[in-house]
Amino acid sequence: MAINWFPGHMVKTKREIKENLKLVDAVVEIRDARIVKSSKNPDIDELCAGKPRIILLNKSDLTDAKITKAWKKYLTNENTTVIEVNALKGEGLKNIKPALLSLLKEKHDRLKAKGLVKITTRVMVVGIPNVGKSTFINKMAKNNIAKTGDRPGVTKSKQWIKTSIGIELMDTPGVLWPKFEDDTVALNLAFTGAIKDEIMDTEELALNLVARLQETNPELLMKRYKLTELKEEPIDNLDAIARKRGALISGGQIDYNRIAAILLDEFRGGKIGNISLEEPPNIEEV
Repeated sequence: MAINWFPGHMVKTKREIKENLKLVDAVVEIRDARIVKSSKNPDIDELCAGKPRIILLNKSDLTDAKITKAWKKYLTNENTTVIEVNALKGEGLKNIKPALLSLLKEKHDRLKAKGLVKITTRVMVVGIPNVGKSTFINKMAKNNIAKTGDRPGVTKSKQWIKTSIGIELMDTPGVLWPKFEDDTVALNLAFTGAIKDEIMDTEELALNLVARLQETNPELLMKRYKLTELKEEPIDNLDAIARKRGALISGGQIDYNRIAAILLDEFRGGKIGNISLEEPPNIEEV
């Protein structure tokens, strides 16, 4: 299915990120731990090159723990620290300040040598829509300064937010990129809600999700929907799930709109199980 979404404000956001990088000491990039590769905006690497970076693998509680740890090892380097977090519950966030202090140690040492006692660390928060940026900022600030929503694209303009631990955060709107070269990437983003359902054919999306899960996580799919077997064709399995859930209309016909909503909601909420849709290269070696 063809998926493309690049609202005009995202062009502006990309320009603002480039212009404002000189104001910050480091970048915190938030990715969806279920789709670590797909939730990486390729523009961010180019824009933020040279800046110390922390990558937060958010929603890590919804993933296969072994795969998330493999991603953590794969992405870590001397200029990048990777932390598993659950921004909604605040899990893992206490590790951010020590990581920043470690990445910025040389710079802070230079400032202290010049006699500066109180050092405020300024950080830009970046990421694609709906990965939990605003939730993360609210937890760090311990209030609801940043506007949140369960729909992508809620945050539209830059904000500075102070925290009680000497870190100032610059919020930026979630930004995707103009063209998805890989259909799998586009589907992963749509499965996890990074692309608005309003512009999607959710029935087709749900069918694609069933096709993916019957290949990668058949046991979880069967267990969640109490299926004794999986058919070869995804549509047959979607129909079976609909019948189990009573998603029917008059005459016993399948209510595809309803079962699509149920399936996508339960996948996004982790109710089907802990699922990682992507693995790092050479996972057995990681």
